[in-house]
Amino acid sequence: MSSRPAAVAFLVDVDNTLLDNDRVTEDLRRYLDRTVGPEGRARYWAHFERLRVELGYADYLGALQRYRLEFPRDPHLLTVSAFLIDYPFANRLYPGSLDVLERFRGWGPTVILSDGDVVFQPRKIQRSGLGDAVDGVLIYVHKERELDDVEQRYPADHYVPHLGEGRVGCPGDHRVPPAGPLRPRSGDPRHHSGRRSHRRAYRRPRRRRPVHAAGARLRRRRRRTG
Repeated sequence: MSSRPAAVAFLVDVDNTLLDNDRVTEDLRRYLDRTVGPEGRARYWAHFERLRVELGYADYLGALQRYRLEFPRDPHLLTVSAFLIDYPFANRLYPGSLDVLERFRGWGPTVILSDGDVVFQPRKIQRSGLGDAVDGVLIYVHKERELDDVEQRYPADHYVPHLGEGRVGCPGDHRVPPAGPLRPRSGDPRHHSGRRSHRRAYRRPRRRRPVHAAGARLRRRRRRTG
């Protein structure tokens, strides 16, 4: 991390942006059906949804703890815990995700900006290999409330947030918005010139595409030039 602002920094979320978290959830549903049955699976997801409302993020292990309080003698609790902790997250990366992160890093500092618990979310990022593919990892309770901390840790003239939840001014279809200040700055002329200067310097296409679509384009380009 440098005290001198970078020209541009990329902020990228994980779930359903770089990694297909819907597939992870579906795998967990099937595993719960096999281990604790449909009734136990329904109770787990009831705890999960209540925790999501309380905390504002998905807490898979927290829901398992709540399930344990309700069914303290269920012998399957340890196997469900192991399933979550040892899940092969690298198998759920979108094709080309690592290629896109490599391309982003060639343009500027690239940081994972996510929210979640302090065990499962870092584990997911580490086991998927995403942590080694970026310049830093930031996980908050609510990432949209911590933008001042992000700016302090990774100062840049412009930011390209690519956050799957549609927060921090990002469209909900996982497409990269134009570069600009992370938060609007009144009277700052860079707020008005960011899109043009970024497009000229980095030649980002006018038509925005999802991260995994960009990865597919990189693979096709490499095959043609290889």
